[in-house]
Parts: sequence; C-alpha cells; structure tokens
Amino acid sequence: MSIKPAGQPPVNPIVLGKMGAAYGIRGWLKVFSSTEDAESIFDYQPWFIQRAGKWQQVELEGWKHHNQDLIIKVKGIDDRDAAAQLTNCVITVDSTQLPALEAGDYYWKDLMGMKVVNLEGYEMGKVIDLMETGSNDVLVVKANLKDAFGAQERLIPFLDEQVIKKVDLSTGLIEVDWDPGF
Repeated sequence: MSIKPAGQPPVNPIVLGKMGAAYGIRGWLKVFSSTEDAESIFDYQPWFIQRAGKWQQVELEGWKHHNQDLIIKVKGIDDRDAAAQLTNCVITVDSTQLPALEAGDYYWKDLMGMKVVNLEGYEMGKVIDLMETGSNDVLVVKANLKDAFGAQERLIPFLDEQVIKKVDLSTGLIEVDWDPGF
C-alpha cells in the first residue's frame, strides 16, 4: 500500500491543497490545488497527509483532468470506500521543495504574520490572510483592537512600489504607502 508512515516527515510543512470526494468506484479522488497553476501541485513530491495525528506519505499512481476537476489515483487505494477515507486530507509538502524566488517575489506563507506599518510609522496590524482579486493580490491586515480610525481589519493591495514600499522578511515588517483611514 502506498500510504505509509512517513520516514522523514516534512520539517517545514506547507499546505499545497486538499483531497476531495471519491470519484468513481476504482479509488480515484478529486484534488483541490492551491498552487498558482493547479497542475503545479504534482511537481512537488512526496506528498504528506496527517491522519490520527501521524504523518503519512502518499504516493501517486497517476492524475488526470476530468471536466473542470483534477483527479488522482493513490497507489494502493483501489475502491471508493478506501478513497472516501482520504476525503478532506490536507496535502502537505516540505517547503524546501519550493523553488527559490527572484527578488521582489514572496511566498504567501512568508508574509503571514508580518507587521504592516505605513510611511508615517502608523502600525496597522498583522497580515492574517491574502486574497487574489484577479488584478492583484490583497493583504488582509488585522489590528489587535479597533484603532483610532475604527478599523480592525484592512484590505491593502499588494502593488509593488506603488503601495508596498518595503518587505523585510528578516524583521517581519512590511512598509506601505497607505492611509490608515482606509
């Protein structure tokens, strides 16, 4: 069987997707990818899942497109019931597998929890999420308490140079040109 205890569990786990519902009767599953290009999820191996608090390694037999979905076949999972037991398992890899980025590019995981300050030094809060809007990514920044402007959460467009003036991963600080009243 090819879901086995992980010999080397991921040191720096990062979530790349999730297994969906069983598909058909031969052990196939839908898969939801959170990589920028959905098919890129297959570039990162091995996959790990957690079941009963233990890391397990997943080996794929294959994958294919079906309508708008991606479906996978896990080695050793040969019927619908066995596949259904994997529904909602989060697909994780070790972040060391991710390619190095060029200057000015960041993985969303690296921006999470960073403090956001505007050019006047006003602390707006910390990054709690990021969203894709189609035209640009957006930082979701949450303050600990409602601030003087009555805001507890702000949406700040991730527009390099225009709004985002500096990202310092070493200090965990993002400097923005943004009015705290928004």
